Amino acid sequence: MKKAIFIIIGVLLIDQISKIFIKTHFVLSEEIKVLGLDWLRIHFLENNGMAWGKELGGKSGKLFLTLFRLVAIVGIGYWLYGAVKSNAHKILIVAISLIFAGALGNIIDSVFYGIFFSDSYRQVATFLPAEGGYNSLFHGKVVDMLYFPMIDTMLPDWFPSISFNFPDWLPIFGGSHFSLFENRHFTFFDPVFNVADTAISFGVGLLIVFNKKIFPKD
Repeated sequence: MKKAIFIIIGVLLIDQISKIFIKTHFVLSEEIKVLGLDWLRIHFLENNGMAWGKELGGKSGKLFLTLFRLVAIVGIGYWLYGAVKSNAHKILIVAISLIFAGALGNIIDSVFYGIFFSDSYRQVATFLPAEGGYNSLFHGKVVDMLYFPMIDTMLPDWFPSISFNFPDWLPIFGGSHFSLFENRHFTFFDPVFNVADTAISFGVGLLIVFNKKIFPKD
């Protein structure tokens, strides 16, 4: 159990310290190149809700999404407790600890950042502003900052492109536009993410790579 607690506290500290630093030193969409490298950047974005910046039904949808995450973190915590209690494989405990810590890190943003910080649009945010935060409890935005565009180039004219609109009846994505290589610009590894996302991805990766070892058939 000590190892699990150490991993969770370590990930949460790194995640929250990095997010608070970015939030209080960067303006929204501000970007810097680390060591002057094009493929290693700090780019400040805020995630309003679901993946790819999609929102779920405005403020009520955001509240539902945050509450769903809270229920999910309880389930992950119970899974971790059961794994430790049953003396499960160490890799399984490490993986669940990483997933739990990452999920909790992003939940902290969603629950508290709306009341802890002022808005970052065209200004550097203030921690605990006198006039109040940019939103209410459970309606905060997740802070993202890690951006590694390993390939950033223009494609030749002969390269095919894909462009279409999702039908209006489609849930969540209805009416939105999708394009791939439409402007001839290609970036490999385009997502902007944070330490919590990295912990979740690494934890899931451990479950996939070592599944036969941590989930024996017997």
